[in-house]
Amino acid sequence: MVILDGGLSNALEDRGHDLSDALWSARLLRDAPSEIAAVHRAYYEAGAMVATTASYQASVVGFERAGVDRAEAERLITNSVHLAREVRDTFPGRLVAASVGPYGAMLADGSEYRGRYGVSRRVLHDFHAPRLELLASAGPDLLAVETIPDADEAEVLVELLAELDLPAWFSYSIEGLNTRAGQPLADAFAIPGAVNQVIAVGVNCCAPEDVLPAVRTAVAVTGKSAIAYPNRGESWDAGARAWVGEGAGPAQYAPDWIKAGATYIGGCCRVGPPDIRALVAAVR
Repeated sequence: MVILDGGLSNALEDRGHDLSDALWSARLLRDAPSEIAAVHRAYYEAGAMVATTASYQASVVGFERAGVDRAEAERLITNSVHLAREVRDTFPGRLVAASVGPYGAMLADGSEYRGRYGVSRRVLHDFHAPRLELLASAGPDLLAVETIPDADEAEVLVELLAELDLPAWFSYSIEGLNTRAGQPLADAFAIPGAVNQVIAVGVNCCAPEDVLPAVRTAVAVTGKSAIAYPNRGESWDAGARAWVGEGAGPAQYAPDWIKAGATYIGGCCRVGPPDIRALVAAVR
């Protein structure tokens, strides 16, 4: 069993940071890298075995739009891994996963939860390829290809992963038994499941209630370990600009996920270090 960390952005917001601009948590790679390191440390201290880097929404294009030149943008992306590695080295046996978010995350318009961006495979390839190479060059233990909403984008990413000598997990953002773009999960899971570099397939950034059937499907389709790290289960009220509902951390659900074949478990949005500490207690 590998316990992952929780959400980076909510942990940074809890430390007083405003992440409302298009760069989201990636902004702090430029403005407050020590705060990102502090969150990695908090998750390790809570019992997480993996720190996921602040590169989910980091791209050369996104940084350039924010006025950062290309060379500095590339340095910031690789530094997301270096920051996590420096903290990891004080926690023997822990891992660093370099986050690879979807093309839609760079658009910062909600497309990451819809897919179907209306761009060609070449555009997706040219966006993902250099970022994957930058992240891999910085020496993470593995890649975290996450919150992918669309099987079409998955096909492009899987082709690129096959060219890298680095293990990866691959997780979709889902609704029910479909990707956010509406494709059946059985078909979507088969795409990364066919690549040797992918060691686990599953879901993240979804409702906790959607995880169990997705894990069962992932294991049945791929024969690989499943990964599950959903949101806390609250709903976003856009009018009030606030999370509503009580929600629950992954500890409540994890035993059933494990029985279904999940061996990588953690949390995404709104899941913080206390939730990871509770998860560790629930499964060990």
